[in-house]
Amino acid sequence: MEKIIGPDGTYRTAARTPSIPARLSPSSAFYRQVFGIVLRSSRRAKQGRYGTKEWAESSLDILRALESVGVTVEVTGAEHFIGLSDPCVFVGNHMSALETFVLPCIIAPYRELTFVVKQSLIDYPVFKHVMRSRKPVVVGRTNPRDDLKAVLEGGAARLKAGTSLVIFPQTTRTTAFDPSAFNTIGVKLAKKAGVPLVPIALKTDAWGNGRWLKDFGKIDPSRTVHFSFGAPVSAVERGAEEHAGIVAYITEKMRGWRTT
Repeated sequence: MEKIIGPDGTYRTAARTPSIPARLSPSSAFYRQVFGIVLRSSRRAKQGRYGTKEWAESSLDILRALESVGVTVEVTGAEHFIGLSDPCVFVGNHMSALETFVLPCIIAPYRELTFVVKQSLIDYPVFKHVMRSRKPVVVGRTNPRDDLKAVLEGGAARLKAGTSLVIFPQTTRTTAFDPSAFNTIGVKLAKKAGVPLVPIALKTDAWGNGRWLKDFGKIDPSRTVHFSFGAPVSAVERGAEEHAGIVAYITEKMRGWRTT
């Protein structure tokens, strides 16, 4: 599968000029491509022909679709997880649907991967077949105790089998990072499984959250997409110091990206 990350652990969209239709209506031009990608992926997943390679490929197709309408994507710090020999827990803020669609093409070429996702994602029309094929850890977001149990048990089992996990500890997507809403579930899982944590700071508001359909908001090419991976850390004792470090990392990166 194609690896887009360079030897220095970075990626940046090459300069390009979008087509006239893409410049006039980037959202329409983008979603026309996305619906086709998702339909093809769903069909293959229903047929049992959608593995990690296919997932990374369709994720890359989404990335290229974003770039085709003028969105610039920048990735830094990928060397931090590429150099790991063991699975890890990726912990990041959650801003839009973009990260769920695009992170696989960044990470999956280097390690097996799945997500902790809401129940609604595996019930979502058409897309549910893709998500279920990835064997995610599913949480209901209604009972915190049940969700913690699902993540600690299901997450630990996947990590033991060699699959890394992406966790967004916020209860909902938001363009502003609120440390008080960023819980410690990722730290608890990493400690239980004895694996490192890799922080992800991201800014993905180029793909807006829709008013009626949250996953289908406005595409704004003027906003650069950022993914920054931090150095891996190991949770010790209660993991409070490690959690605080992840929060500080995301806060600092978000502050630096505020104008882009």
